[in-house]
Amino acid sequence: MLTSEQLHDIVKSALTVVELDNNPVELYQPITYTLNLGGKRIRPVMVLMACEMFGGNVQTAINPAVAIEIFHNFTLLHDDIMDNASIRRGKPTVFKKWNTNVAILSGDTMFAIAYWHLAKSESKVLHNVLSIFTKAAIEVCEGQQYDMNYETIDNVTVPEYIEMIRLKTGVLIAASLKTGAVVANASAEDVDNIYKFGECVGLAFQLKDDLLDVYGNEVTFGKQIGGDIMTNKKTFLYIKALQEAKGEDLSALKKYFAITDVDRNEKVGAVTEIYNRLKVKEAAIELINEYYLSAQFYFDALSIDKERKTILKKYSDNLMNRDF
Repeated sequence: MLTSEQLHDIVKSALTVVELDNNPVELYQPITYTLNLGGKRIRPVMVLMACEMFGGNVQTAINPAVAIEIFHNFTLLHDDIMDNASIRRGKPTVFKKWNTNVAILSGDTMFAIAYWHLAKSESKVLHNVLSIFTKAAIEVCEGQQYDMNYETIDNVTVPEYIEMIRLKTGVLIAASLKTGAVVANASAEDVDNIYKFGECVGLAFQLKDDLLDVYGNEVTFGKQIGGDIMTNKKTFLYIKALQEAKGEDLSALKKYFAITDVDRNEKVGAVTEIYNRLKVKEAAIELINEYYLSAQFYFDALSIDKERKTILKKYSDNLMNRDF
C-alpha cells in the first residue's frame, strides 16, 4: 500500500495539472495562487487512502479527490472574506491580495471546476459520488451560516456549537473517506462506518484547530493567532469559559466579545488570560479525546484486515497530535 506521503504527492501532481484558462487573468490567477499555497491536502489524501484501504485502484479516485480539494479551497476563499482574515497558510488571503469581488468570483469558478472534475468519475459510481459531494457541500454552507449567526448570539450552547462544526468541518472529512470507499466498492456497512469515523475525526480536528487558534504557533499554524477571538467567534473555548466565568472574568469576557474595534494584542491577551484561569484549554483537550475515542470505535468496526487500516490510523493520529 502507498504511504500517506506518496498519496500526498499524487494529489499534489494532480492539482498542478488542473486545466485552467489563461483569461481573464483576474479570474484564474487567484485560483492558481490558491491551489499553489499548498496545505495538508487532508481531504483528497483521505479519498485516496480510503479507496486503497478497501482494495480499490487509487487512479480511479483521483478526480473526486481533486474535486473535493478544489471545493474545500473555494470555501476558504469565501470564509476568509466573511471572517476578514488576512492570512491563510502564511500568505495573504485572496481578497486581501486582490479584492473581495475577485475572491467571490474566483471562488464561484472553483466550485464549478470542482463539479467538472467530479463528473469525470467512473460511470458506475458517478451517481453516488455526486450525491455524497452535493450533500456535503450543502451542509458545509449550513455550518458556515450557523458560524456567522453565532457571532451575534450570546447564548450559544456546546451542543449547538458541536453541530455547527460537524456541518462545517466534519462532514467534508467524512464525505472524503466515504467517497474513497464508494469508489472502491466497499460494503454498505463499511461505507457507513468510515463516514461516522470521519465525522468524529472532523469534530476532534476542528476542536484542535480552535485550540491552536489561541495557543498555537503562528508559523506552523499558518494563520494569525487569536483570529477567532478578534471576530467574536463562539468557539468551544468561549462557550465553556462563559459557563464557568464569574464576576470580573464574566464581565470582561462579555465586553471583549461585544466589540471588534480594539487593539488586537489587548483583546487576545486579555481573553487568553481568562481562558487560562478557567482551564478551558484542558476541557477542550478532554473533549477532543472523547471524540477521537468515538472515532476509533467506528474504525475498529471496519471489516478489513488490521494491516490495511494501518496507514489511515497513523494519518489520523498525526492530525490529532499537531503541536502547539
